[in-house]
Amino acid sequence: MDQPQPSPDKEDQKGNPPSGLIEKIQQLGQTNVPQVNQDSNIHCLTIVGQIEGHMQLPPQNKTTKYEHIIPQLVAIEQNPKIEGLLVILNTVGGDVEAGLAISEMIASLSKPSVSIVLGGGHSIGVPIAVSCDYSFIAETATMTIHPIRLTGLVIGVPQTFEYLDKMQERVINFVTKHSKIKEETFKDLMFARGNLTRDIGTNVVGKDAVNSGLIEEVGGIGQALKKLNELIEMRKSTKEQEGLIQ
Repeated sequence: MDQPQPSPDKEDQKGNPPSGLIEKIQQLGQTNVPQVNQDSNIHCLTIVGQIEGHMQLPPQNKTTKYEHIIPQLVAIEQNPKIEGLLVILNTVGGDVEAGLAISEMIASLSKPSVSIVLGGGHSIGVPIAVSCDYSFIAETATMTIHPIRLTGLVIGVPQTFEYLDKMQERVINFVTKHSKIKEETFKDLMFARGNLTRDIGTNVVGKDAVNSGLIEEVGGIGQALKKLNELIEMRKSTKEQEGLIQ
């Protein structure tokens, strides 16, 4: 005969707190954690740390693995319960091709998407930020725009330079296509000297990113969710009109 199991939310006979409570304290430093609404029609996708591509980064690095993100995006497109995507970025950049792959997938979603840059959306995080239907940036958040670079031993310098130049054009074309920034302006920011210490590039903050046309609006999580709900309602009304016309 099976013995009744103690409830995980109650103290045991010795007065010790439940294991679930201990786990919350250890992981999050608090006992009461707000619950995510499982019936929400919005999926939140977080891209933090360094975007990991074909090379595995050291374990101490905070990473976002593109092989984890891509299946999520496929599931978002297929799941009828999910009506919108909220992308939250706080990334230093990372693998260029992995970042472009994520950007292209987000841009090709049939469902509305809104991005918000919190803290930083640097390097290859820029294309991801502009890949959504609408983009926000926090007032104190920054975005670093710089040329593509390689680390380590480079063999065949002319061929490598040509490869980097073509990859850089892919990034420039994507950003200018999915934002309001002009190609000349973006290149000026990318190749500017003196803005970054011993480097080439520009660090744009909040309003500067909006004024350049890179990001559409300065705002936080409240404004981003409000805009996403508006886009969801617009998509619903468009579908209804198409149904009536047919």
